[in-house]
Amino acid sequence: MRDTLVEKDMACSACLRNSELASEQKGITRKNNWRSRLGNFLTKPERTQRKLHRPTPDDVNQWAESMEYLMNSKYGMIAFRLFMKSEYCEENIEFWLTCEEFRQIKSLAKRKARARAIYDKFIKSQSPKEINLDYLTKDAIFKSLHSSTQTIFTAAQNKVYSLMENNTYPRFLQSQLYAQLCQLAQGKCRECAYLE
Repeated sequence: MRDTLVEKDMACSACLRNSELASEQKGITRKNNWRSRLGNFLTKPERTQRKLHRPTPDDVNQWAESMEYLMNSKYGMIAFRLFMKSEYCEENIEFWLTCEEFRQIKSLAKRKARARAIYDKFIKSQSPKEINLDYLTKDAIFKSLHSSTQTIFTAAQNKVYSLMENNTYPRFLQSQLYAQLCQLAQGKCRECAYLE
């Protein structure tokens, strides 16, 4: 993805520039905040004549019904990941998605290697993307690394899902990002009219 967008290529440049993130107001800036990532997500492809891909009003409304709808939607997952990145808690969704991929691995040797990599990246104390788990859960995973069954991370994955569902998901629904996605999907943004 490009780090910057040309204004004419943005789906709704006025909506995406109207206000700054709270972290930016505090002097903390990220190279790619959710506004620029949303712009990339909603930008028309330059080299092809494909139709703009964006969520429908039904999609966006279903995301508010349950986190399951959100997680099962391609666009919902992208938007939720962007939001979590802006909240500095993207390790939770990354861990959950990694666990989903892990359960599909059939080869025991590959599963053992992948389990160790997941443990080192997300579970181990002081790991690069350590998730918030209790000692008992971490210890149970560590003791099960030698067997590496497909369910080794299930308890941790369920705890992370619950954390996202009860904490991050409600904040996402109250976020400016979600409100702007609702406006875009419903075509209520005047600056987006040229996309129709």
